[in-house]
Amino acid sequence: MQISLRVVAILSVTTLGHLSSHPANAAEIPTMKAVVAHEYGGPEVLKFEQVPRPEPKENEALVRVIASGVNPADPLTLSGKYAREFGTHLPLVPGYDIAGIVEKTGVKVTKLKVGDAVYGYPTFGGGWAEYVAVKEWEVAAKPKSLSFVEAAAVPMGALTAWQALVDVAKLHGGQTILIHGGSGGVGSFAVQIARVRGARVIATASTANQDLLKQLGADVTIDYTKTRFEEIAKDVDAVLDPVGKETLARSYGVVKTGGIVMSLVARPDRVELEKRGIHGAAISAHPDAEDLAEIARLIDARKIKPVVTEVLPLSEAIAAQQQAATHHTRGKIVLRIADELKS
Repeated sequence: MQISLRVVAILSVTTLGHLSSHPANAAEIPTMKAVVAHEYGGPEVLKFEQVPRPEPKENEALVRVIASGVNPADPLTLSGKYAREFGTHLPLVPGYDIAGIVEKTGVKVTKLKVGDAVYGYPTFGGGWAEYVAVKEWEVAAKPKSLSFVEAAAVPMGALTAWQALVDVAKLHGGQTILIHGGSGGVGSFAVQIARVRGARVIATASTANQDLLKQLGADVTIDYTKTRFEEIAKDVDAVLDPVGKETLARSYGVVKTGGIVMSLVARPDRVELEKRGIHGAAISAHPDAEDLAEIARLIDARKIKPVVTEVLPLSEAIAAQQQAATHHTRGKIVLRIADELKS
């Protein structure tokens, strides 16, 4: 039984093409520093350069970016593998997690005002720059208890976990969920959100991250380098899988009849689902200001917290991207783009 989900092109990217129209006098063009790819490939194609600053449309706000998160999915965008499917084109600026301050608003923007501290997920990226144009539904008020750097580690990971556990699995008290990669960017939020929902949490991670799983609130922790998860996790109501391949294949057998397997990287096998009487869903996050606002409330209530592993300057985006591509980052890497107080 395959659950049909609205798949959102999370791997689309912002382009600089719409910035090409400019005043006759080139000196009048506002510019900004950004990380740009003019060709598809690995992290090495990224360039740190000066580009035209975006001008917000009537339904957009211009955000001065203070910090932007780095995601494991970024290399897939950069590779160009999904360019045809999602309509991406060059040049492109990555960056799907942002935290910053509203600098300017379009005439049709009603919920945001200049000076607002916001965080969010721009659908088409663009966060690895000093400024980015966003729609109102892509951002929400930044959690008051977090710095901008901490807030930039939240949006995509937390939205992915929230939309999987709350919207798709409808996880609730009394249920049990197995979360693979519980120390990662999505998994670390999933463990905490599952606890908020009252569920029992079984989470996997490497030896070095067992302590983090316990800090996040996992009821049962599994070191996947030493123990096969199916020896401990049995008859669970839900599985969240950010790994795929063998991990996904072995996960079907631990789910009780009527339960669900959710994967961030593959479409669950219909044959396996039907044979076992379980559901499956391919998870793709989408921006949602209401979800971001609810996540912010839980953060300020000290029920959810981001895990920031490393903070790097924007000029070191290549190194950050190379680390994210390993899929073994504890929590999130964040790029600091500006000081929190404007000079």
